Amino acid sequence: MDNTPASPLLEVRDLTTYFDTRLGTVRAVDGVSFSLQKGQTLGIVGESGSGKSVTCYSMMKLVPMPPGRIVRGEALFQGRDLLTMKDREINSIRGRKVSMIFQDPMTSLNPYLRIETQLIEPLLIHRICGRDEARKKALEMMDAVGIPDARNRIRLHPHEFSGGMRQRVMIAMALIARPDLLIADEPTTALDVTVQAQILELIKAMQREIGMAVILITHDLGVVSGFCDRINVMYAGQVVESGTADDIFYDARHAYTRALKKSIPSTQEKGKRLYTIPGAPPRLVGERPPCAFAPRSDLSFSDEEAAMESRFVEVSPGHWVEVHPSTVENYRDYLTA
Repeated sequence: MDNTPASPLLEVRDLTTYFDTRLGTVRAVDGVSFSLQKGQTLGIVGESGSGKSVTCYSMMKLVPMPPGRIVRGEALFQGRDLLTMKDREINSIRGRKVSMIFQDPMTSLNPYLRIETQLIEPLLIHRICGRDEARKKALEMMDAVGIPDARNRIRLHPHEFSGGMRQRVMIAMALIARPDLLIADEPTTALDVTVQAQILELIKAMQREIGMAVILITHDLGVVSGFCDRINVMYAGQVVESGTADDIFYDARHAYTRALKKSIPSTQEKGKRLYTIPGAPPRLVGERPPCAFAPRSDLSFSDEEAAMESRFVEVSPGHWVEVHPSTVENYRDYLTA
């Protein structure tokens, strides 16, 4: 029996993306690495501006250049580096092998084209089937994502749909070609809780059926806790903690991860003031400090300790944490292990 571990479907190594602005160079993504197996679900969580979406846009070469630029790194999908592909090569993968649900459906849908035209486009461009079969698949997918009266509404334009319905159209477009990897950027933001559960179950069902892997970008820790196999916590353009869902929710080591968990309203005592993380995320312009989270940390540390460099350490099998005196208690135990 061959016990050799399977090669990752996606392996990102030291991905670094900067934006050149009038105020200086913004380090939006700074040395992000992770891997994803076929059929696995990875959650990426963090505050707005932490680099979650830009990480995935960079992988797919969707960052506008200029002002953006991918400084270094690799994004190996099925062994091929997406970042070095020519436009024709990566266009053959987008929408077919890798699909993406974008955060804002109104700016992602073409306002001049009918929903039908936009839904069947991936099937026609990648020559998966003919127009008649593509329309049939589009109607089936609209039903699957909960759009009522699909046969009539497929002829409408995006402005004739509500925000939640446009979001469902985006989800249908991403899933219609049955991709190997789905990148979902806040896919259920505009949906109510009941529909959110239905959409997540639809994605899970397709995972089980075709072995699709999923990257879920979200602010909702409740969603990732029950949906994701592994979770990356991002802050200031870097992954500060990475582990299984159990590692993150039951054994969080980084001060930022613990603060995010503490900020969940449902976990706080009724009638008490809601906890918020003090301060604001740092401006990512100029030289990076030894620890970006130090000014907001609730741990006590000296000026000398604050100047120490952070290190990414495996604190238990598969559980990685950015270790610094301002973010991890008893940090010396991890550095000397």
